[in-house]
Amino acid sequence: MQRWRGLEDIPQDWGRSVVTIGSYDGVHRGHQLIIGRAVARARELGIPSVVVTFDPHPSEVVRPGSHPPLLAPHHRRAELMAELGVDAVLILPFTTEFSKLSPADFIVKVLVDKLHARAVIEGPNFRFGHKAAGNVEFLAELGATYDYEVEVVDLFVSGVAGGGEPFSSTLTRRLVAEGDVEGAAEILGRPHRVEGVVVRGAQRGRELGYPTANVETLPHTAIPADGVYAGWLTADGERMPAAISVGTNPQFDGTERTVEAYAIDRVGLDLYGLHVAVDFLAYVRGQEKFDSIDALLDAIAADVKKCRELTGAV
Repeated sequence: MQRWRGLEDIPQDWGRSVVTIGSYDGVHRGHQLIIGRAVARARELGIPSVVVTFDPHPSEVVRPGSHPPLLAPHHRRAELMAELGVDAVLILPFTTEFSKLSPADFIVKVLVDKLHARAVIEGPNFRFGHKAAGNVEFLAELGATYDYEVEVVDLFVSGVAGGGEPFSSTLTRRLVAEGDVEGAAEILGRPHRVEGVVVRGAQRGRELGYPTANVETLPHTAIPADGVYAGWLTADGERMPAAISVGTNPQFDGTERTVEAYAIDRVGLDLYGLHVAVDFLAYVRGQEKFDSIDALLDAIAADVKKCRELTGAV
């Protein structure tokens, strides 16, 4: 899959393509319907499929300080899109100047002049251009002029998560923030993932017999509510069952919120400096401060036993 950052990265000889545009944070099951249809239509026409997305999130430019917690960084979204069969991902730097493009100018500059769109696939609520003035009706209206078709795909699927609310990135972020990682996984179609580099912490886990990878998460990451979770730690291509702690470590009067993962039953791991991924499978318990270190150790042992069972590492 090709990855382009900015319009200037698109090959000069790029031909016609099928395009879909959106933030697609999380590439959840609703997004997968739209992207999957774009891929299918591209194959029907015998041309490539392109996903257009933005960095930073448009809300951060339009309303500074409002950047939403991110369900997946751009490289992860690209991986997920590649798995869906997408041929190219275009990440457009979203600047103040770019935000002022009228809907018509956006269509000409991006879809017509650069991507030579043959078809555009979107959800019903797609908005674009200055002040989000463009919609799918306007997109289709200009399609008659610029020789592209527009297909609208209903991305609204729902399930048990969120009490039956339609699947969305907003709902997924809320569930993650509440610690409902199982509900989030229903929407995403996979466990929620947090990534970052392993850094040195206070090393109390090592002293207690449970060495943890202290993960310095990427900016704006959607981090689950404080507590203990079962899941997996992936490092150097190896996926290991893990007990995960999120919080400020109140047992030792900590103040900084951290994500730490203990690779169950693994001895002698040296992960410092590695970029790792932490996948959240299930919530185990809330964050607590115990009366003694012995009580803490008993709780950790129970946590690890539960996490071992939940991940199948028995």
